[in-house]
Amino acid sequence: MAKSRACFSAVGILLAACPLFAATGSDKPVTFTKDIAPILQQKCQDCHRTGSMAPMSLLTYEETRPWAKAIRERVITRQMPPWHIDANVGVQKFKNDMSLSDGQIATIVRWVDTGAAAGDPKDMPPPKQFPAGNEWQAVRELGQPDIIIEATPYTMPAHHQDVWWRPVAKIPIDEPRWVRAVEMRPSTEQGRRIIHHAVAYLDQEEPNDNNSPGRSAALGGRGMLMEWAIGKQYDMYRPNTGKLLLPGSQISWDVHIHAVGDEITSGVQLGVWFYPKGQEPKYRTYLTAFQGLPRGRLDIPPNTVTQNEGFTVLRQPAILENIQPHMHLRGKAMMLEAILPDGTTQVVSYVSHFNFNWMTNYIYADDAAPWFPEGTVIHVVAWHDNTTANKNNPDPDEWVGYGDRTVDEMAHAWVNVTYVSEDDYKEWAAKHRPARNTANLQ
Repeated sequence: MAKSRACFSAVGILLAACPLFAATGSDKPVTFTKDIAPILQQKCQDCHRTGSMAPMSLLTYEETRPWAKAIRERVITRQMPPWHIDANVGVQKFKNDMSLSDGQIATIVRWVDTGAAAGDPKDMPPPKQFPAGNEWQAVRELGQPDIIIEATPYTMPAHHQDVWWRPVAKIPIDEPRWVRAVEMRPSTEQGRRIIHHAVAYLDQEEPNDNNSPGRSAALGGRGMLMEWAIGKQYDMYRPNTGKLLLPGSQISWDVHIHAVGDEITSGVQLGVWFYPKGQEPKYRTYLTAFQGLPRGRLDIPPNTVTQNEGFTVLRQPAILENIQPHMHLRGKAMMLEAILPDGTTQVVSYVSHFNFNWMTNYIYADDAAPWFPEGTVIHVVAWHDNTTANKNNPDPDEWVGYGDRTVDEMAHAWVNVTYVSEDDYKEWAAKHRPARNTANLQ
């Protein structure tokens, strides 16, 4: 695997010299209908279709053929699909892996290099079925949400400075309910153009609130239900795990909106799927923002690449369920590392090519999510690129500091943290730790 990745990343190496491509052979014809369309259906068409977020549709040969060379370049450099986590370190099993395999990339490259043939129409797979309009992504797996909570819409002028819209909405429940999945989205398809990201803070009174490990690690000490940004899918919690909503609670929205040249009105919606009444999961999970810098302190001089880091101590044994880096235009890379109480370190994940336009959430498979003991230090390292090498950089000659605006910067990793008992951790460790004496990274 490491050798094949090097073939993609090395600049100036002839593709013909790469063993990955040489192994595909030159006698097997590659056509759109037989070889390429199935790949596009599996990995690309959810976004690349009329009415969705991508700039071009890739449903048919006629739509795809003009983009063949661009597709070749994007898949070789692994810019598309937007899966930017390093494949050589940390957790490697994910519930939502949208990346292309080496073989799929080789097939696409060979198709383009041999003329991008259409192929026999009889080989074309049946068209992929998509949710109608602005449908919930989780519907196909979970059905319609049990409740929908909506932020009051905001009308963004065609030209305006960034806006942070912070309405409040009551959660319509009259008894405690456990949540098994949540999904957030702009309330209109046009809203995806203006809403950069949105956070649903959970405001509710709880017994022993100050002792909650989830709240102590959260950004600003507030409870959070979900964060949405472009590319984010729904969160479905591992079996026997959930989040608890209490009567009288409410959502405090924090919606970052920017102007795009057209006047657009949109709110944000949160779909919630409950466990059946009376079914109480064993574990409670908390959405946590592990900081990649000392809070509120960030200094990025002009024409520099900077490194910052932050540390958070786990007050209970815990399972890390995912990583979703959050930075802005200068964001370059982020590493999530665990420093165990015995002094050993373990890289959990390294997002080596962060892309501001795709806030991808990397959700670990249930059997690969790492467990860590109480006292483990979660170490986040963030790199920002304020040079001309960063194509997203609006002005490398400007100093950049911490702030909410898109032209400011941040650095934190959104992680759903599931806290477990000491006995649960010891039971897990007895099965997994002796073999490698590390976290369960697969």
